[in-house]
Amino acid sequence: MQTRRLGNSDLYVSEIGFGCMSLGTDKDRAKRMLHEAQDNGVNFFDTADLYDQGRNEELVGEAFAGRRSEVLIATKVGNRFEPGVQGWTWDPSPTYIRSAVEQSLRRLRTDYIDLYQLHGGTMADPFEDIVDTLEDLQTRGYIRAYGISSIRPNVILRYLTASNISSVMMQYSLLDRRPAEWFDDIAAHGVSVIARGPLARGLLSGATTGKKLAADETYLDKTAAEVALVQSAVEDLTTPERSASQVSIQYALYPEVVATTIPGASTPAQLLENINAASAAQLTETDIDALNAKSPASQYAQHRS
Repeated sequence: MQTRRLGNSDLYVSEIGFGCMSLGTDKDRAKRMLHEAQDNGVNFFDTADLYDQGRNEELVGEAFAGRRSEVLIATKVGNRFEPGVQGWTWDPSPTYIRSAVEQSLRRLRTDYIDLYQLHGGTMADPFEDIVDTLEDLQTRGYIRAYGISSIRPNVILRYLTASNISSVMMQYSLLDRRPAEWFDDIAAHGVSVIARGPLARGLLSGATTGKKLAADETYLDKTAAEVALVQSAVEDLTTPERSASQVSIQYALYPEVVATTIPGASTPAQLLENINAASAAQLTETDIDALNAKSPASQYAQHRS
C-alpha cells in the first residue's frame, strides 16, 4: 500500500483508509476488521466522537492499544451530545473543544491524536478562537495536525486562507463531483482532500452487489436514469482483475490533491475488496475522461459567500 503526504503535515496516510463509522458496536467484530485492515496495509483510520456516542472511538482505541505507533488515528469534534440522549447540537466553542479532546484521548487510549477535524463548520462560528485553540492543542502535543470535515465552500475557503489546516474531508465520488470545483484552491494552499463516500452509499459497488435506485428516486441532483448511466460506465471499466468498487475507489483517488479515500466496510470481504483497489489495474486518464463524460459535474448551490 502506497502512502501520500497529508497536506504539509508529517503524516503519510495510506491511499486507502478505513472509515470507521460502519464498524457497528460489537467489540470482537470491530477488532477483527480493524486488525485485518492494518495487516493489509491500511494505516489511516477515521472516526468521530459522535459515532455511537463515543463507542466508535472506544473500539478503535481498544483495537490499537498495542499497536498505537503503527497507525494514524483521525477523529472529529464539534457535534456535542449527551450520553444516552438522542441527537446532538453544534458547539465549536474553545471550551467544548478542549473538553472534547480530553474525552477523545481517553476513549482512544492514547495521549495524542494524529488528525483532529472540526466536524462541520459555519460562518457564524468563532473562527479565530477555534483556530487558536487547535493551534494550541497542536503546540502542546495533543494533536499532530488538524483539518475540517465540510462541504461548505465558504467555510472551506475561510480555513484555507486563514489557518494551517492539513486536510479537508469531503464527500467525493463519480456521483458527487461537486468538490472538484475547489480542488485547485485546496491544492494551491498545500492542503489535501480526504475523500469520503467513494462508493456513493453502495450505488457504485457493482451490478451484483451494488444498490439500485427505484425509478422515482434520486441521488443528490441525479435521477435514477442518470445514476444508471453512471453505473453502466463503471461496469464498462470492470475486468476480472478490477471490480466496480475498485474502479470507483480509484476514481476518487485519481486527483493529486486527494491523499486518501475512506470507504467503509461491513464485512471482511468488502474490506479486502476496498483495500485491493490500491493494487488493481490503475485507471488511465482516458478512463477518467470516459467516466466524467457520463456524470457531469455539479456545483454546490449553497454556502458560497
